[in-house]
Amino acid sequence: MTDYPEFLDPIVRPRYTGLPTFLRAPYREDMRDVDVGLVGVPFDGGVTNRTGARHGPREIRNQSSLIRRMNQATGVSPHDLCRVADIGDAWVQKPFTLEGSHREIEDFYHRVTAAGIVPVSAGGDHSITLPIFRALAAKEPVGMVHFDAHCDTGDDYLGSRFHHGAPFSRAVEEGLLDPKRTIQIGIRGSLNDPDVWKFSHDAGMRVIYIEEYFEMGPKAVIEEAKRIVGDGPTYISFDVDALDPVYAPGTGTPEVGGYSTLEAQIMIRGLSELNLVGGDVVEVAPPFDPSGNTALVGATMMFEILCVVADAVSRRR
Repeated sequence: MTDYPEFLDPIVRPRYTGLPTFLRAPYREDMRDVDVGLVGVPFDGGVTNRTGARHGPREIRNQSSLIRRMNQATGVSPHDLCRVADIGDAWVQKPFTLEGSHREIEDFYHRVTAAGIVPVSAGGDHSITLPIFRALAAKEPVGMVHFDAHCDTGDDYLGSRFHHGAPFSRAVEEGLLDPKRTIQIGIRGSLNDPDVWKFSHDAGMRVIYIEEYFEMGPKAVIEEAKRIVGDGPTYISFDVDALDPVYAPGTGTPEVGGYSTLEAQIMIRGLSELNLVGGDVVEVAPPFDPSGNTALVGATMMFEILCVVADAVSRRR
């Protein structure tokens, strides 16, 4: 019982109440009667230097209690468009082998797609996107709008080709990602090898380095993104190190000189007309940001992605 009828909806109750779930959505591990599933992937076995992203999903859940129902800028209320639920974590039972861990994550997402659920996920390091693609793109390759400081199309590093700096080269090789329908936005930072991202260029990906980004501006960049991905199935992958570290210091591989949180929000909102089949926010590493702000940024970007994905799901219905 409540004196306030609006409090029958747990999302609008005081934000210090209730158990933390992604964006205050109901928690349902059984996956029934869900259109868009919010998933945590607490795995960082693919990082090449600073670990900590395994703690990202839990802290994003906690900080996402600050997110309300409606996107004020766009008017989208994803919980009104679709049945949105937090469907738990794709947690790994045997995390000490990278490729085996990826198989466990893939198995979870096969259950998600078999249930007809469109996933919006929180990592975890960026290697998790490859097993997500193995389930999501099993029948048809996807295009991608990729926000990142790094192309993540590397190859062998310390004996592995499946680390967080190489998911998208492997995805192309496995026929899961269409490189000609892929755009990578915000690439920058120092290098040891000038050809480290050669795979992206050779495969036909559209790479927008940060200097070109600032010449074009966010709206022109998103017009380019829509041109590249077209009307085919498209995935959004958002690495928080795409942002300047003044906005997201809690990440494993920060790179100075990125765009702002507002610019990122404007770009994600501009993807609302696409045929979106999922998205993720990765590389939030709370141990490197005691303030919790990076997790709040991650939760905010997850909400922006949820808004455009829920709109796409609603339009397809």
